[in-house]
Amino acid sequence: MFLAELGADVIKIENPSTGGDVTRGWRLPAEPADTDVTAYFCAANWGKRSLAVNLRDPDGLALVQRIARESDVVLASYRPGQAEALGVDALTLRAANERLIYAEVTAYGAGDRRPGYDALLQAGTGFMSINGEPGARPLKMPVALMDLLAAHQLKEAILVALLVRERTGRGRHLSTSLVRSGLASLANQGTGWLATGEVPVPLGSGHPSIVPYGEVWECAEGEPLVLAVGTERQFERLCEAVGAPGLATDSRFATNADRVVHREALRAELAPRLARLSRKEILAALHRDAVPAGPVLNVGEALDGPDAEPLLLRMSGRVGLRTVAIDEGVPTVSTLRPPPHLSEDAREILAQDLALSSEECEDLFDRGVVLAPGSDHV
Repeated sequence: MFLAELGADVIKIENPSTGGDVTRGWRLPAEPADTDVTAYFCAANWGKRSLAVNLRDPDGLALVQRIARESDVVLASYRPGQAEALGVDALTLRAANERLIYAEVTAYGAGDRRPGYDALLQAGTGFMSINGEPGARPLKMPVALMDLLAAHQLKEAILVALLVRERTGRGRHLSTSLVRSGLASLANQGTGWLATGEVPVPLGSGHPSIVPYGEVWECAEGEPLVLAVGTERQFERLCEAVGAPGLATDSRFATNADRVVHREALRAELAPRLARLSRKEILAALHRDAVPAGPVLNVGEALDGPDAEPLLLRMSGRVGLRTVAIDEGVPTVSTLRPPPHLSEDAREILAQDLALSSEECEDLFDRGVVLAPGSDHV
């Protein structure tokens, strides 16, 4: 979808015998039971055309291999050995198109056949162990964080490979895994353990190295607020804003290092003072003094706000979110195709892209090599 937003023509090859992409069946209770374009599916499938092909049929495989010969990039996600068995592996496809960039994502790397889902990788890379409240059970993030991190790794590699190909004329075989992408994103939590040997522990929404940063505070009427104080001057201004300037010179809180050690004592001082102020009132004062602070919004409130408006997609009665969040310097497609139904674009791809006759198209549909648009999968 990221590449489609940048102008790529993206063909999504799906398996007709399984109903296509598994996320077509991941629906919320409020969604219609008969749709194959679920909210989850829409999160990653704007701008794509769908073609459901039986790769185990020689004619189906030939169609996909032909598409790959004319493509710049092939994205693949198979268990180790499965792409080779089907005839759509990097070696096979790049032998017919040396300019092809074959980019694949696996769960645990080449040769490891364990199935990988995001929740398993959040658990196995340490993220769940540091997420949640102190003393509580580990929690996963409520978005597919490992999938997103791996996608960022892969698309960065693709963009670099496209640049290199302009100079050399040759494509590349690129690969990343969910596990390595997750481990590489542990950032300060990972380097903290490497530097000290101390295993990070969950701090709620607090920060192990900065205080007060990330914690949720309650203002008057229970309105939640987050502070992100990163400098001593910001802390001084925070203390002034809550009517307690003396806290900034208190030996327990005079420096960030002191506040990290005495975080609970500081919370005991700040919490009752913030609870007496309305969120609107304290945010106005903090913003005037350039102290980082903001409200805790729910997803609906966040997407209804002005920051989200440039990212919203609306087409054919469907709504979605862009994945490209760059404001300037990168040309993006203003109008994207809505997420497709299974094999919705089969006739267009066969007739226009592959120049097959109507008789050839109908023969492929009749023999079940390609799922015809609007058909129920077997």
